[in-house]
This record gives sequence, C-alpha cells and structure tokens, in this order.
Amino acid sequence: MTDLQMSLIGIAGVFVAGVFTYNKIQEYKAKKTVERAFSTDHDDVLMRTGDAPASAVARQEPSFSLDSASPGVAGGEASASAAALGAVAAEFSSDDLDDGAAADAALAARAKAASTAAAEQATALVDPLIDCLLPLALEGAARGDKLLPVLQTLRMVGNKPVHYIGLAVSGDWEPITHGGVYTKLQGGVQLASRSTALNELEYSELVTRLRAMADEIGAEPEIPDMIEVMAEARNLHRFVAGHDAQLGVNLQSNGAPWAISTLLGALEKQGFDVRPDGRYVMPDGEGGFLFSLSTNVTLAEETTARLTLLLDVPCVAPSRDGFGAMVACAKSLVGRLDATIVDDYNQPLSDAALGEIAGQVQDFYAEMNDADIPAGSTRALRLFS
Repeated sequence: MTDLQMSLIGIAGVFVAGVFTYNKIQEYKAKKTVERAFSTDHDDVLMRTGDAPASAVARQEPSFSLDSASPGVAGGEASASAAALGAVAAEFSSDDLDDGAAADAALAARAKAASTAAAEQATALVDPLIDCLLPLALEGAARGDKLLPVLQTLRMVGNKPVHYIGLAVSGDWEPITHGGVYTKLQGGVQLASRSTALNELEYSELVTRLRAMADEIGAEPEIPDMIEVMAEARNLHRFVAGHDAQLGVNLQSNGAPWAISTLLGALEKQGFDVRPDGRYVMPDGEGGFLFSLSTNVTLAEETTARLTLLLDVPCVAPSRDGFGAMVACAKSLVGRLDATIVDDYNQPLSDAALGEIAGQVQDFYAEMNDADIPAGSTRALRLFS
C-alpha cells in the first residue's frame, strides 16, 4: 500500500469520526430540549383539577359546546372549554345575548326580504312567460355603472319594451343598478302588447341592435330562433286580444242635461280624481285606479246627458271587486244626479242583469288565472297597458 493510499484512508476516517461526533452532539441537545419542555416544573393545563389561572384559561381553544358534560369539537375536556367561554360570557348579561340574537335574526330577515324582493323585481322585468329571453354572457364581471348607459340605448323595439336583469356576485338575479357587480346579463323583449305581437321586422331590428350593444359591453348574446319566437308572440297576442275586456255602465239623465261645472262637484264628492289628461278616475288607494268615468262630450261642450263608467277588467285584481265598486258608485250617482243606469242601447239595467254580468266577470278572472296571467298582476298590467 502506497503512502498516498494511507493518507486518503486516514482522511476518510477523520471525516467519519467528525460526522458521528456532530450527530451525537445534536441528539444530546434535542434530548435536553424535550426534557425541559415536558419537565414536571410546568403545569399541564388540561390535566389540572383545581382552578386555572386566568392567563392559562385565556390560552385555551374555545369549545363550540356550552354543555359542561360534553367534550369540545377537538375532543378536549368540556370543563376547560366551558371555563374559557365562561370568562368571556361573564361580561355579558343574558339580556345582552338575547338582544344580540334578536338583532342578528332581524338582520338576517331583512337580508332575506331584500333578496326576495330583488328576485321578484327581476322576474317582473324579464318574465319567461311574456318575454323573449336574450342571454348575454359577459367576458368578465362588470359594474352596473358602466352597463346601464349602454343598455339604455336599447329599451324599445317598435312598441315592445326591452328590459335587463343581472346575475349579481351574490348569486341572485336582480335589476341592474349603480354600484352592483354582475357576472351575467339576461335581456327580455315583450312578445306582445294590447295592440300587436312582436313581428319579424321588429325582431330583426332587435337582433342587429343587440349585437352592437353587446360589443360595447364585452358580451356575447344568445339569439333565439326567429320562427319559434314569432310563434310564441302570435299565441300570446291571441290570448291578449281574447281577454281585452272593458265593461261599462251608463248613467242617463232623467231630465235636462247636466252642466259640466255642476258635475265636477258631484264627482268630487263621490271620490273621483281628475287626472291631468282630463279623465275622471276612482283611486284604488295605492296610486292606481279602479275604474274611470267619461262625460261622452268634448272639452268644448258645457253640458252632457250621459255619463259612462268604464272598468278595464284585466287590469284590476279580483280581490278589489272593481265591477262591484263601479256598480255601487253608479247607484250612488243615480240618487245625486237623478239618472237611470242603462246599457249601450239605452235600455235600463236591472239588478238581475248586473248580477249576471258580475258572474261573467268571475269566469273571466278564472280564465286569466288558468293562463298564469292573473288580472291586476304585474304580468297582466304589462300586457294590457
């Protein structure tokens, strides 16, 4: 064996001995550290049976159970968890806790009510039963402040309104508002109105304008098939035309024609309001009206011998009994004005005849309910406006 080989063997032996010695030193240090950490000089909080110092209790993980006989969620003793919660709960009276729970419940109820109201508003604006739905996939979340000015450019096609709702970041569909953030949009064009159905020309205009508007807001529209849309529009308009009912009862003067100036006082005492357009209407107490009244003469005339009370049947909810209220008003005016209730052919209407008409009105309401377009509902008001 040469001197070089002997030198290399010696160096290797020194290296191995150094590594072994280093490992022993590290093992000794680790052992001492563990012994100090678990020495008997330190209390084990979970094993104490006496009262724990406040500082020790403050370091415990709180249990989610207030039952001292039950273990906490992590499996620790309930007594330690209960002590931790007790230190906090002692600062509050039971009344405070009740008030806090009531406040939380009230906040939750208000949030739920607001969410429900927003969902109802969204359905009223874009209604699958009476609107052609126009989904708009956004490239990314968009603020209502930026969307609204662009959406305003497409609000009508012919005489058919176009509405929009958005899927908010909360996960609810709602009307698009300033300050809202939306991940999807849904447009809707009304398929029919009192006068006409959505036609091919209007739909073609809608598609062209919708694509241009979608480009501005970074959206991709989903365009429904025109043939299917036109068929739905015609079906809906047939229903509207078949239920566009207006009922009237007339008051015929038994003597000389009434002076218009005299009528004003009598109508005001009866509860009628005069609208800016000159119509006389009976308020429903909620900003709308139950029925209207016409003098059957132009504004230039000074007298009239005939008044007509008119009920727009699909626009008044059955619960308001618009026809009953109108007949009661007519009978009251008979006494005030010395008149007779007559039909369109000037024949007197008996109570029996009025009762028969009231029955027909109830049948009419039943038909509208069966079609999911109840009289007086938002859906009906949109179609029959």
